[in-house]
Amino acid sequence: MKPITTLIIAILAVVAVSNAHAQSRRVPPASGGKANTRAAATPTPTPTPSLAEQDETVSAEEDSEVVSVDTRLVTIPIRVIDRKGRFVGGLSKENFTVLENDTPQEIAHFSNEAQPFTVALVLDMSYSAKFKLADIQSAAIAFIDQLRPNDKIMVISFDEEVHMLCEPTSDRNTIYRAIRSTQIGTGTSLYEAVDMTMNERIRSIEGRKAIVLFTDGVDTTSRTSHDLENLSDAMELDALIYPIRYDTFADVQAMKNRPQIRMPDSKPVITPPINPQGGQQIPTSMPVPVVGTPGDRGTTPEEYARGEEYLDQLALRTGGRIYVADTIGNMNQAYSKIASELREFYSIGYYPTADLKPGENVKLKVRVDQKGVAVKARTGYAVGRKRDGK
Repeated sequence: MKPITTLIIAILAVVAVSNAHAQSRRVPPASGGKANTRAAATPTPTPTPSLAEQDETVSAEEDSEVVSVDTRLVTIPIRVIDRKGRFVGGLSKENFTVLENDTPQEIAHFSNEAQPFTVALVLDMSYSAKFKLADIQSAAIAFIDQLRPNDKIMVISFDEEVHMLCEPTSDRNTIYRAIRSTQIGTGTSLYEAVDMTMNERIRSIEGRKAIVLFTDGVDTTSRTSHDLENLSDAMELDALIYPIRYDTFADVQAMKNRPQIRMPDSKPVITPPINPQGGQQIPTSMPVPVVGTPGDRGTTPEEYARGEEYLDQLALRTGGRIYVADTIGNMNQAYSKIASELREFYSIGYYPTADLKPGENVKLKVRVDQKGVAVKARTGYAVGRKRDGK
């Protein structure tokens, strides 16, 4: 038995030595455990680029960013009319000269009056006794019918909130449904509506574009935008703005001065006529739209004057035109004239030769080599600023 025992012990010793040798050749695990300092093989590291190579990579990235900024195409909608105010068609790129800060620019893009437009129709739905809802909707639909079939239209309405009712489309049924879905509300967030239309919708659209804005110009409930900000952004916008202004001042004053009483729930109500039997005024709980009381926003002559100037500047800074609609007839006529003008524009684009800084104001002048005509175009713009990291 002793020789056998000795043999078994010898075999066990050999196995133990073999296991220990195998353990010494294992590569340590990626995580956990104690690192083995005797790894059998060392992986080949990824070559680290030299400083020169790194500089070349950075320079290439910087160059690509500079190119994307420096090659910004400036587009100008242009209308050419004769002495009788009639549009002059049939012109070509060679007929035009563009001066930026009195320096001639090479025209890189040109399109004639046959090119389609994208139009943002923005409707003020805050309460007004000037027009009925059905009248506003009918006039807007009539305006759509006068645009060309390939023009695209988006529909936006606003009261205290801004409502995106229809994305850009040429499908007339979709546009009609969007217009008919508008509803009268309270509050007027005009500045927020213009801000959203310019910066979130129109700005990123390629091609010729315009904003048609139906409003009295008075804001009462905007919280995140203001008029000066809108006007600054309009200088950077490559789109026309056509405001249609209707005056609600007399209506507002009549409502302010109308006798009112307050019910226990503090809701304003209109005082009804005197009861012919008892000779007393009988209050009613029927609510009515209330524009405001003395001291509320949007009721003073100064605010209406400021609103009118605001709309004038939106049109002036973008090359559009303002129209006044005091009656249904005037409103329809304004829409008709705008639809006609949108069929009568040339579009010129160029890449500025000067090194311009974001926010810098630039003077523009467009000339045409035809006698007895006038050129209608914006007289300047502001170099676009980066927005949201773009």
